[in-house]
Amino acid sequence: MSLAAGAIAVNKKILSAATDPALFEGAEIIHSVCRWCYNDVPLEVLCEAAQDMGIKSVEITGPGDWPTLKKYNLGCGMGTDKVANISKGFNDPQYHHNLQEGYKDLIKAAADQGVPNVIVFSGNRNGMDDMVGLENCAVGLEPLVKQAEELGIKIVMELLNSKVNHKDYMCDHTPWGVKLVEKIGSPNFSLLYDIYHMQIMEGDVIATIRSSKDYIAHYHTGGVPGRHEIDESQELYYPAIIKAIKETGYKGYLGQEFVPAREDKIASLRQGVEICTV
Repeated sequence: MSLAAGAIAVNKKILSAATDPALFEGAEIIHSVCRWCYNDVPLEVLCEAAQDMGIKSVEITGPGDWPTLKKYNLGCGMGTDKVANISKGFNDPQYHHNLQEGYKDLIKAAADQGVPNVIVFSGNRNGMDDMVGLENCAVGLEPLVKQAEELGIKIVMELLNSKVNHKDYMCDHTPWGVKLVEKIGSPNFSLLYDIYHMQIMEGDVIATIRSSKDYIAHYHTGGVPGRHEIDESQELYYPAIIKAIKETGYKGYLGQEFVPAREDKIASLRQGVEICTV
């Protein structure tokens, strides 16, 4: 028995939560799951579970993982690689050269493998004025956005909270992200609206989704507080949020990015997908 097959056999018990894919037929939003939330689950086991419950993507994965995803007829809704750095991002010119060189390869790989989106980060402030950082981001991203336009890839900057998880991160409010999208002025650059992070930073989630829909290319979930399951144990009501997202005409991926607090992590993932199938 191969190592992968052995891992699947050992972990079969976590697949008990697999859902009939028919449950999700006709869903307008494409379900996805973030790999890092399940790092202790072998990738092939996660892929098998995702496939069984109608999930179409395992995201925040890199080129080394994409062949395994294809084996299970899964895509990657949001590509990344070791070049991506939350704290040392495009707002600081000293990082531009290395980021540009690394992202050139990632964007090319994404285009070759049919991965539609690549994630980027602003970086931390470190005393920098937000508008200076915005201008620096635009300069640093310009050649990559041009490459993305040529190859049909979208570069997506994630909105993260600087209050709990990512102290000093610059792209921590939707209006700043919107200004950056407007500054760059390309259909191949947009925002990743992380519902968990933005509930912490600014709240008013549904109104923001409605007003900023043209600037958002991707969504992530997560329960507040704690970034755990998105059920009644936390303060957000996800069925209403997902309904609002659908009403904007969004047809892209919805990435489940909560960290399961329960022992049966796959059961929590199934529940999250069911909650968001509205």
